[in-house]
Amino acid sequence: MNDRYDAEYGEDQYELVGYDEYGRPMYQQVRTQQAPRPPQQAYDPYTQQQGYGYDPYATGSQPPVSPYDPYDTGQQPQVPAYDDYAPGTHPGSGTHGTRSNGAAAAPYDPYGRAAGGGQQPRVAEQTAYIPQQAGPAPDPEPSEEEAPDASVRSQPDYSTGQFAFVEEPDGDSEDVIDWMAFTENRTERREEARRRARSRVVALVVVMALFAVGGVGYLWYAGKIPGLGKSAGKAGTTTAAGAQNRDVIVVHLHNTKKGGTSTALLVDNTTTKQGTTVLLPNSLAVTGDDGASTTLAKSVDDDGSSGTRDALDTVLGTDIEGTWRLDTPYLQNLVDLVGNIEVDTDTDVPDPEAEKKNAAPLVHKGKDQTLSGKMAVAYATYSASGEARNAQLERFGQVMQGVLRKVSSDAQGATVTVQTLAQILDPSLTDKDLGAFLAKLADLAKGGDYKTALLPVQDDGTLSAQTSSSVVKDVLGGTAKSPDQGSAVRVSVQNATGTKGNTEKARVALLNGGFTFLDGGIADGSEATSEVTYADAADKDNATEVAKTLGLPTSAVTKGKVSANAAVVVVLGQDYKPPAL
Repeated sequence: MNDRYDAEYGEDQYELVGYDEYGRPMYQQVRTQQAPRPPQQAYDPYTQQQGYGYDPYATGSQPPVSPYDPYDTGQQPQVPAYDDYAPGTHPGSGTHGTRSNGAAAAPYDPYGRAAGGGQQPRVAEQTAYIPQQAGPAPDPEPSEEEAPDASVRSQPDYSTGQFAFVEEPDGDSEDVIDWMAFTENRTERREEARRRARSRVVALVVVMALFAVGGVGYLWYAGKIPGLGKSAGKAGTTTAAGAQNRDVIVVHLHNTKKGGTSTALLVDNTTTKQGTTVLLPNSLAVTGDDGASTTLAKSVDDDGSSGTRDALDTVLGTDIEGTWRLDTPYLQNLVDLVGNIEVDTDTDVPDPEAEKKNAAPLVHKGKDQTLSGKMAVAYATYSASGEARNAQLERFGQVMQGVLRKVSSDAQGATVTVQTLAQILDPSLTDKDLGAFLAKLADLAKGGDYKTALLPVQDDGTLSAQTSSSVVKDVLGGTAKSPDQGSAVRVSVQNATGTKGNTEKARVALLNGGFTFLDGGIADGSEATSEVTYADAADKDNATEVAKTLGLPTSAVTKGKVSANAAVVVVLGQDYKPPAL
């Protein structure tokens, strides 16, 4: 093949200028007149001389050769042509091919390398690494005698410092990664903002729905929806009594010096936001523990707190939650603790401890009178001769409302006040419960939403639908149900002895004798002798039996006029000698 090449083109008419990307030699035509070319050795880029190091396969030293520059216009060393198909040049033949002119042919290079200028690309491994930098052309390949064995040359050992890996990241790759991370984070932030916005919208819708439902429920509960039949009492309309919620406790004032009790109900209507003190006369007929009819005063003394509370629930149709026993010394301490009270007094009240009868009154009649603890107790328990039998009960109601206006509206503060009294309360009513209850009533009293009402009771102590509906039904939300009197003779007693305690002693005696006692009150002045009167002849024997029960002579029994609700009327005179109780 080399002979054909020389014959066609002539020897040395072209010179090698490099290799293309496939490792094939590239030639250019040279001037016709050239000096004879010295024999050249085959090019080996790995023969490191003149800045390239050394060839590990070289068997001897090589003369220095200037780097080859294909564009240099001066004389350049000629490189023998390389023919892929020349005999003896194929890899593995074990011999090197020769040119037709007898010059030694370049040995086979498995990577397409040949003598000539420039560094050539590697075919098999160029994707793995590339030379770090271009350098001057290496020296020609050593002669055939000096060339190492081809089997050794097939696996060259290169220095790792001469190459740089293509996969090494550069600055641009990190910029791309940063940009991708920024884009991803921004997308996530937008999605999170959308999720939060949707959550807020859902929460707003739920709140508005609950608000709407609650508003409709309130309007229905307040009776402001037309056609539903409920209305608010404070708005000028009436509310069905049974639909209202009330908290009720009963308070008993015990006069520890003079005796006697006064009873009232404290009512907190949480529906209409109205507080009320309901005064209960002692003559109110209730059913005792033994099932017999008795009076409220007698029930407090005999049946105690629990029995009286149950009896009142039966008569009034209420649900009393607890009993507060308030003895007069505790009432005095309570008024002093809240800092005195203001009351519109209706009478002068003498000092019970004054030595002179004509001493200045302890409490003066007038508006907005400031009462201390001692003055409040004297006013709440005072009963003047000849006045209405419920006058003293109404004064007690005034004192209670004055106290509520001064009690703290804070539950904790009111509880501290109750605890400071150091009372022994009924087990059903604790200090904390009583304090919280009084705080609610105090708030209503300070705001003007509090009143005092007297329960109307007939002469025989019973309740009528007409007289009690305004209090029992409207205030208490109950139904009046007086105890069945049965066949017992109804006896009305009026005290004209000048001694207040004689009424209670007569009541006890009559109840023990099987009679029904009716409190006729205190007579104006005193009578010397007692009288027992009946109207119907059929009641003469009953009147005689009443006189014997009271320890009066039968001569005191006469026929006359009696009250409509009593079969026998008794007026106790100074000759009445009550039995010891």
